[in-house]
Amino acid sequence: MISLRLHGFHRGLDACFAEVNGLEAVAHYGDWISEYSALHETAGVIDLSFRGRVCLTGNDRQRFLNGQVTNNVKDLPPGQGCYAALTTAKGKMQSDLNIYCLPDELLLDFEPGLTETIAARLDKYIIADDVQVVDVAADYGLLSVQGPSAEEVLKKFGVGDLPDMPMNFTTMNNATLGEMYFMNNARTGTRGWDCFIPTSTLAAAADRLIAATKEVGGRANGWQAMETARIEAGIPRFGIDMDESNFPPETGIEERAVSYSKGCYIGQEVIARIRTYGQVAKTLRGLRLADDLKALPTRADKLYRGDKEIGYVTSALASPALRSNIALGYVRREHNQIGTELTVRTGEGESPVKVVPLPFKVLS
Repeated sequence: MISLRLHGFHRGLDACFAEVNGLEAVAHYGDWISEYSALHETAGVIDLSFRGRVCLTGNDRQRFLNGQVTNNVKDLPPGQGCYAALTTAKGKMQSDLNIYCLPDELLLDFEPGLTETIAARLDKYIIADDVQVVDVAADYGLLSVQGPSAEEVLKKFGVGDLPDMPMNFTTMNNATLGEMYFMNNARTGTRGWDCFIPTSTLAAAADRLIAATKEVGGRANGWQAMETARIEAGIPRFGIDMDESNFPPETGIEERAVSYSKGCYIGQEVIARIRTYGQVAKTLRGLRLADDLKALPTRADKLYRGDKEIGYVTSALASPALRSNIALGYVRREHNQIGTELTVRTGEGESPVKVVPLPFKVLS
């Protein structure tokens, strides 16, 4: 397991650690419920530096990347970004990407453990293009401020005007901390900002951000609290709720990740054909589970309508805020209407499931 650069810093805050795709993450700081409450009520700071980060440089970078991903990169001016999927020629996902247009490069942020795969995929299609793919994870860390008071935290940290548009960003040069980027990216369904900070000053910045968060009633956060809030918000995560077997339109990300007017990219013909000739066979849905479960379903547990297998679970949890057991999962289109009653089969037996809207809300 590759350790976080700030392992010692987090250990000093009594952190417990977890592994995410072979990289170290902070699981919690001893009280994940309080961390989770801060995400809902004020704000939390989480170290996401285990995620992958590469930059594309060279004069052809925007034109090239526009031909690789599902969203429109070609027309992004500096200071703006977009969310997109990287797909194969058959339209299946290889990753999702947060893409940001910096003055002289494109920054790609993605799930941990995928840097080699993504770099190899991009390198494969660089023929005569002036494009270089550079791993910048060692140069910049990623601290994320999430929750309804996230903007207030960054104001206390010293950031000036913050853009309202999702995926847009601002830059701040600080004499002590260096050049930092603050991206509007709500990862848990409320408000949120990703802060890309030089690794040489990452510990000092983390200390200041946590102090600013405490001023608004928040705290340092771990992965467990953030994952719980993410699932409640119905936001799919690549590698868990979507993977190499999925087309983007199946996953619930189509509206924010796919442009149907941008022109050609790898996989575009398949994805356009899906839109033209009908719906996908299955789609990601919210699932209300029984309250009296002995154990939650695990990933890939099967869903049934009568005796017919019609889907599977991807993520499941006992939600503290919703006071119910919930899950995300794929359900075939003929059985995925809101209110449809299904059955999940686990190692503990069968239990009822109902298809419900996303994001999850308090359920009766």
